[in-house]
This record gives sequence, structure tokens and C-alpha cells, in this order.
Amino acid sequence: MPTHPTPDGRPRPHHRMIDRVSTILERAARSRHGVTLTEFARELDAPMSSIQGLVNGLVATGYLDEHDRRYSLGPAPFLLIRLVGRPTVTTVSHEDLEALHEETGMTAVLAIMVGSDLYYVDYASHDPRYAYLAEGFVRRSPIRTSTGWILLAAMENRDLWPQIGALPPSDAELVERFLQDLTRIQAEGLVAAPSASTEADGVSVAVVEDGRTVAAVGIMGSHTEVASRKDELIEVLTRHQRGWQKRP
Repeated sequence: MPTHPTPDGRPRPHHRMIDRVSTILERAARSRHGVTLTEFARELDAPMSSIQGLVNGLVATGYLDEHDRRYSLGPAPFLLIRLVGRPTVTTVSHEDLEALHEETGMTAVLAIMVGSDLYYVDYASHDPRYAYLAEGFVRRSPIRTSTGWILLAAMENRDLWPQIGALPPSDAELVERFLQDLTRIQAEGLVAAPSASTEADGVSVAVVEDGRTVAAVGIMGSHTEVASRKDELIEVLTRHQRGWQKRP
């Protein structure tokens, strides 16, 4: 992942131990049956002797659980979430996505960014592809989705430039088109049919809480359907967005 710079523009250095701990926790969270010490060491390309100490410390503090020499996510991360006191997004509910899906007959998704990656964290759809993406917390490239364009446009330049600068050369054309549309997206909080993916297209709007874009909601479908219904989808989505924005 690209390094997010400090407020004065200097790159933030990675810390090897922190990188290893975050990898261990994510690997444990993604596993249904637990992860062995050998698997952690292989994932990190590090000797088991050095990984053992980190894993022991994470078990001791409740971030990992151990059973039959396999490690899974412990209760501490869930406690932290409860201590925060609220979910990532409070103004858009699953029922809101269901309403969009029912009105349009198309897939509705709620997307957030974590680090350099985009995740669909909720959806309403009959399409199993979106169930897989959301329920599996599958990472997606933000430059390849309309919701990602919304979230990238909401970043401050000091975070945005490293983010897009770290994208592979194969994304250069998408980056160029995104930058050409950046000012308009920032002004309108809307992206319509950017053709950022070969698989599907969409219309997306920002979810703003306390003056900050915290997520994006998109209506997704085939390129042909989104193009033919673009004006209708913009009207539906912006109408629902006005309702979310009125909520306390």
C-alpha cells in the first residue's frame, strides 16, 4: 500500500513490526478455520522464531485466540469497535439500499475505503457477484469503480496524489480520465457511468456525515443498462441522497 504522507508532505515510514502485526490480524480475520504459525511465517516471509513472539503477544492481549495450534481473531478488535460507539456509516441503512434496488431493479452498494483499497460493506442485489464482493470483504481498486471515484475525489491532495501515483501503469488512462473529471466530482459529489471497469458500470453519490465524505452509494449494472438509464438513475439516486442528508 502507498504511504500516506504527514501534514507537511513528508512520506510516513513503515514500521516492520506494525506491518507484521497488521498482516497477522488481517490474515486471521479472513480465515474461517484459523491460521498456523507456519502459515503466518510463510505469509510474512519471516522466521517462525520472530513471528512466535508477535503471535504470543496478540493472544495475551486478546487480539488472537489459539485453539489446537491454530489462531483466529480474538475479541479485542470487536471490543474496539464497540468502544467507538457507532458504525462507519450511520445515515445510510441496508433498508435504503433495498429501496434503491426495488425502485430500479439494479444492484445497490455501499462502499468505503480502508487504506488503499475499496470495500463493498453492504449491498442489495440478486447478483451473486456483489454478494461475494460484500460478504467476502474483497478488496477492489478504487480507480476501477464509480464509488471509488467518489471516495478518491473526497481526499485531500496530500493523500490523493500518493494514492493515484502508486497505481500500476495499466491504470494510467483511468487516472487521466479521473483527473479530468475531478473538479466536477468534488463540486457535485456524483459520478455517472465512468466506464472504469470492463465488468460493469454505475452511478454513485457521496455519503456525507459531519461535513466529511465517509462512504459512497452506487447503483450498478451492465454498461448498456447504465448508459441507457443514466438520467433516470441520477434522479433516483440524488433524490434518495437528499433524504439521507436530512437525517440527524
